[in-house]
Amino acid sequence: MHPDAFIHPSAHVAPGASIGAGCRIGPGCVVSADAVLEAGVELMAHVVVDGRAFIGAGAKIYPFATIGLPPQDLKYKGEPTGVSIGARTQIREHATIHRGSTGGEGVTRIGADCLVMCVAHVGHDCRIGDGVILVNNVMLAGHAEIGDFAVIQGGAAVQQFVRIGRMAMVAGMSGVERNVLPYGRAKGYRAKLHGLNTIAMRRRLGLSKDQVMVVARAVHDLYRGGRPEDHVEAIAAAHPGNALVAEILAFAANRGRHGLCPFGRAAEEDEGGDAA
Repeated sequence: MHPDAFIHPSAHVAPGASIGAGCRIGPGCVVSADAVLEAGVELMAHVVVDGRAFIGAGAKIYPFATIGLPPQDLKYKGEPTGVSIGARTQIREHATIHRGSTGGEGVTRIGADCLVMCVAHVGHDCRIGDGVILVNNVMLAGHAEIGDFAVIQGGAAVQQFVRIGRMAMVAGMSGVERNVLPYGRAKGYRAKLHGLNTIAMRRRLGLSKDQVMVVARAVHDLYRGGRPEDHVEAIAAAHPGNALVAEILAFAANRGRHGLCPFGRAAEEDEGGDAA
């Protein structure tokens, strides 16, 4: 335990826990013996950090969040699995992040600079990239994978083993049963793809309108009749050297357990906007 760390008298930090410089552990917090808190981590109050939990430098955990409790998996028998939270990530009130299981790689991973809002749930063995935003009440089932800078809006539910690509946006209250392409914009009771997250592409990547339209046309062609996976080679040949199209096609070719979200019909569009 670093001498610069502050631990409130009502907190319980088990012997063996590694507490870095400048950490602040507030009232009522519980930290397990196998936990590692890097420099500057703050547990505000009544936070539980259990098991083999690693929390990166400068992360901030708000009251009543729980990190690293056992997975909600009846096959789990207490094996030594864990959870890893990246630097500067914020975990808001009542969020729950469960440790990994032996059915996955054994670690639930959240990247750096993420924001996990109130009452969001990250199930066992999920893999979340950097800069991801999970809005209030988002539910990620076990083994879900979320790419860098994706935004999952409030109340959305993501089925186990589903992949959400980099910089994609999932609208609030959507049920995601299939994989969402990088830069895709998905929504609906049973989520469908409704174009691209064009604002994010222009703001974060600095793309021009014409460059975005090239990618949008490639995605449209990908879904033109039959299974999207069947058109990957033809579209790659039509867009040589386009790194974004290549990224989308590589994602599409790796269909996994669920395949890709179907494309929504024009009549299903509403006035919802894109997310940055």
